Amino acid sequence: MAHARMNNKGERRLPKPLDQPRLEELALAYVARFATSAAKLEGYLKRKLRERGWDGEGPAPVAATVARYVDLGYVDDTAFAKARTGSLLRRGYGQRRIGQALHAAGIAEEVREDVRAGAADQRQAALALARKRRLGPYGAAPADRAAREKQIGALLRAGHPLDSARFLVDAATIEAAEEWADFNEDY
Repeated sequence: MAHARMNNKGERRLPKPLDQPRLEELALAYVARFATSAAKLEGYLKRKLRERGWDGEGPAPVAATVARYVDLGYVDDTAFAKARTGSLLRRGYGQRRIGQALHAAGIAEEVREDVRAGAADQRQAALALARKRRLGPYGAAPADRAAREKQIGALLRAGHPLDSARFLVDAATIEAAEEWADFNEDY
């Protein structure tokens, strides 16, 4: 459905339908402004076509436009997945939530597996979340049973495994939690 805009006389004015040059302009502006995946770019262009319509011959060349931008290197799903994974890890999210975010961005399963964080990075992310949210040893006082369950729930919702959540919430000291996070073996 086309969204109407108001002109200076207060009358509704429908936007002009897209043609090939305008579709290219929209795609280029989108990839210039946002780090994106091929699926997100395709979704954006399809949404713009639904809003404004198509004024060209035949169907709109959305897939061809996206493929060309991938070939030109303007859109790189692997680079996007690596950057997004690093960003989410620094914010304290676990592998499950990172996988969900990458899936929602249209990243293929094999690319998600290639950029999967190692165990040490996942422990550092759990520690970052515990520090930020004042969970476990970072809290003001030892947690009672209800508070402990809420803290474990927060870590689980952030995508961390149950054993990591339990260890962090039950860690006696900040040093013990940091030592656990610095351990290089798989847990």
